[in-house]
Amino acid sequence: MVKGAPRALLVVDGYNVLFADPRYQDLFDEPDGSVPERLGTDPFGRAREALLADVAAYAQHEYEAVIVYDGANNRGEHRPETRRGGVREVFSRRGVSADTVIEGLVTEARDSGRRVTVVTSDGTIQATVEGPGVTRVSSRMLVHEVAAMNRSIEREREERTWSRMSLEDRLDPETAAKLNALLGRRV
Repeated sequence: MVKGAPRALLVVDGYNVLFADPRYQDLFDEPDGSVPERLGTDPFGRAREALLADVAAYAQHEYEAVIVYDGANNRGEHRPETRRGGVREVFSRRGVSADTVIEGLVTEARDSGRRVTVVTSDGTIQATVEGPGVTRVSSRMLVHEVAAMNRSIEREREERTWSRMSLEDRLDPETAAKLNALLGRRV
């Protein structure tokens, strides 16, 4: 990223990604009343929380991230835009599709000369937003990248755990006993 230049925009087609991977789908709540009240009545709440965390980790300092959810068929008008974890979450207004919101965000960014990455597997959106400065990433590819990132973090965490161990902790019991005998330690 060039110093002083705006970060690239990452636009994520929220529900498209949620339906692209069983990991998110497993978080959908059953509408049978078995969900704890603190989670609310929204069956997609937990899945959206997981996607928010994944997008925040993926975007870090490289992107300004926006997740767009389709609210076109919502009963109520009020769907607040929120910003959490450095990610803006947008629900389209009633009667307006997420596709329309995504197209608007991409057009605005492209017109200002800003780089944009759009995450969706929706062929219509991909065709509509195509153009200079726009990178298209499939929903499955984002899921794959996030999984790879998580594996890398886990490997690093495991390596740090091993690196904190003393030399004695790394020795087999017979060698440790010999070392303790040489050092005059009674164990």
